[in-house]
Amino acid sequence: MKIQDVIKGKSSGDVVTIAPDAAVRELVALLAEHNIGAVVVSADGSSVDGIVSERDVVRRLRERDDVLEAQVSEIMTARVHTCEPQHDLDELMSLMTERRIRHVPVVTEARLVGVVSIGDVVKSRITQLTFERDQLDSYVHQT
Repeated sequence: MKIQDVIKGKSSGDVVTIAPDAAVRELVALLAEHNIGAVVVSADGSSVDGIVSERDVVRRLRERDDVLEAQVSEIMTARVHTCEPQHDLDELMSLMTERRIRHVPVVTEARLVGVVSIGDVVKSRITQLTFERDQLDSYVHQT
């Protein structure tokens, strides 16, 4: 299975981004509004300048009380692991497990086209396993 198959199966193709100079308070509101755990940081809405998650906010709250007034660029992860739509989903699962990351931006020719979360990967895998189980069950009970 390819990453593009996972993206096609998502209910929404919209990718939520936030500008690097936005306040962390705006980030928190965006995460809550869209019920998501991470946002791609992008100055132009199509490049990947970084990624920032709920965990980033929580970890920084412990370090400084005024984190909500800080800029997103101050707490984001700037070195972002990305993937391309034609990459294999199993490779992405390995990357997410090894690097302990839960959200991976999908890019084509340096342009952001989607985000795959660990939840998307799990849902896709369950769908695939259910289909295989049903096919085997059908084959066994056919005789």
